[in-house]
Amino acid sequence: MSERDAMDGTKGRCLCGRVTFEYRGPEIWCGHCHCESCRRATASPLTTWVGVARGACRFTGAEPSAYASSPGVRRLFCSHCGSPIAYESDRWPDETHLYAALIERARDLAPQFHSHVAEKLPWIRLTDGLPQYDRGAGG
Repeated sequence: MSERDAMDGTKGRCLCGRVTFEYRGPEIWCGHCHCESCRRATASPLTTWVGVARGACRFTGAEPSAYASSPGVRRLFCSHCGSPIAYESDRWPDETHLYAALIERARDLAPQFHSHVAEKLPWIRLTDGLPQYDRGAGG
């Protein structure tokens, strides 16, 4: 994170720009998820997430809508354009997980791992040298 981001916050938005957000402070982690649920939520072969402190993230435009995809899990999205925005779970009550591709400075992020590779599509080849976890990161 640059010195400017620390002062101004890191910003992001959905496709139409109605739902905007910002967070202050560093990312806790950044990683790729290959689970079936994330693939279906994004219609893509994998999803890259950024974990930030829940209290550091705020919505600055329209509030996102929420879908309870499973017990204790809320997937936030723009009700106008349909862009997925974030993931919140009772399992990680102090974090908000944001879709990395929505962040204005996404090119500066550095993913640290691949999670749920046991659910990875067979035609995806992982050659980036990052740690791979069959389930969530760390296990």
